[in-house]
Amino acid sequence: MTQADWARAVRALHCFALDPVGLGGINLRARASDARDVWMARLADALPDPTLRLHPDMGDDVLYDGLDLSETLRLGRPVQRTGLLSRPGVLLLPMAERCSAGLAARVSQSLDQGRHGLVALDEGAEPEERLPQSLAVRLGLSISLDGLRASEIPELEPVLGDMAPVEDPLHDLTHLAAQLGISSLGLPLRALRIAQVSARLDGRQHPCPGDMTFAVETALAPHATQVPQAEDLPEAPQDAPPNTSDHDGDGQAATLPDGDILLEAALAALPPDLLARLAEGATPRGTGDGAGAVRKGNRRGRPLPPRAARPDGRARIDLVATLRAAAPWQKLRKRKPGDPVQVRASDIRLKRYETRSDRLLIFAVDASGSAAFARLAEAKGAVELLLAEAYARRDHVALVSFRGYAAELLLPPTRSLVRTKRELGSLPGGGGTPLAAGLRQSAEIAIQARGRGMDPALVVLTDGRPNISLNGTASRSDATADATAMSRLIRADGMAGLVIDTGNRPTPALADMAREMGAQCLPLPRADAAGLSRAVMEKL
Repeated sequence: MTQADWARAVRALHCFALDPVGLGGINLRARASDARDVWMARLADALPDPTLRLHPDMGDDVLYDGLDLSETLRLGRPVQRTGLLSRPGVLLLPMAERCSAGLAARVSQSLDQGRHGLVALDEGAEPEERLPQSLAVRLGLSISLDGLRASEIPELEPVLGDMAPVEDPLHDLTHLAAQLGISSLGLPLRALRIAQVSARLDGRQHPCPGDMTFAVETALAPHATQVPQAEDLPEAPQDAPPNTSDHDGDGQAATLPDGDILLEAALAALPPDLLARLAEGATPRGTGDGAGAVRKGNRRGRPLPPRAARPDGRARIDLVATLRAAAPWQKLRKRKPGDPVQVRASDIRLKRYETRSDRLLIFAVDASGSAAFARLAEAKGAVELLLAEAYARRDHVALVSFRGYAAELLLPPTRSLVRTKRELGSLPGGGGTPLAAGLRQSAEIAIQARGRGMDPALVVLTDGRPNISLNGTASRSDATADATAMSRLIRADGMAGLVIDTGNRPTPALADMAREMGAQCLPLPRADAAGLSRAVMEKL
């Protein structure tokens, strides 16, 4: 990070403080550090309104207006409480990368209605840990403080360079957004407003190219989804003589057209790893998030809004929510002053929680034939890599090997990396390919795991050439029919799955079996342990 990055962060701070509602908000990518503390202190001094602190799991009872229970019961009349989203001020969301979808929707609605501005502190340690996209596109400014030092923070510096007003800034920003693959129509408008506010900071009425460059770097570049094509990139004139001075023959500043300047600014603002990833093309992402299934419960987990229902002996009553529902009716229900609080069955509210079950990854590995040792080595390495992070993702791993005439459970469901390394030291290989037996053994393990409250997922590593049926006879047609039947059984059970084709060439029959299983078929003829582990986490 350079001094220019600090200058951009400081200008973003002052722009947001000048127009917090109009700019929507600022997405600050920074972990806890002295640089972030100094930046936040300057922002607090510059903001005209106080900040209202949110929490990633904050519920509706705090966000919206409601009944003040204690005052209502004390005074005997309804007393309303003001929610956070009804108070004036700037919203502050720490740990924004953990923001739930429900909170993101509620805050987005408040931003769309023009009632608040938001400061989202994105403290994610990994690239995939980020603010929800539905909320990120509503924040006009996006900056990062990673690598900056608090001692180097500068004062607000004026925009330097050509001060001539841009003729049609909205056209330039909209065209650039299309080149960067940005489909949101609100982002170019936010960028235009950022450029206008930046000009106001320097006492100018209209944005100049420097203001436009700042707007592109903070509003458009962070949301780019593609690299402009070669024909869109600015090219130097082929017949132009070299010019080493900063002015042309007429004494005017020699500059590129506004569109080319903005495009170069956008390309320079893209992180190097993002630029390389976009240049290679978009990578398909899995439908899962690497965690178990979401379950509703009444004992533990993330609190959900209470619901009106009759107690069934298992659910827990939310006393505060119940009294809040009964409080407005006390004047009608009490016969004389001093009577106790009257609660009816319609007032009862039950507690609800959301929790995630532990996930079980079942590896069914083809240990037959000459490639058995390579496949087993890949599977063993992938299991160890996955278990190394199992505690963070609540994962368990099991390993099933099928060869000869039957399948064998080599590693029961476990999270112990030490036990895994000890038991996977030497595994047998060779013989026929009883694929159906491997699928049946995996399905039995999945049923047992689901009975213990786990969420199973199946990963099959094979070259797709079964030749041993379920009854142990060597028949390729019967083996294929049995494998298809077991695949349909797995699909009917609703288990997530991934079939990895380890053959030298993709096998059409294996892709058909994956469709019967309701799983995705992924050809990986030369996958190592790291590639296999990465594929499993992306697809499941």
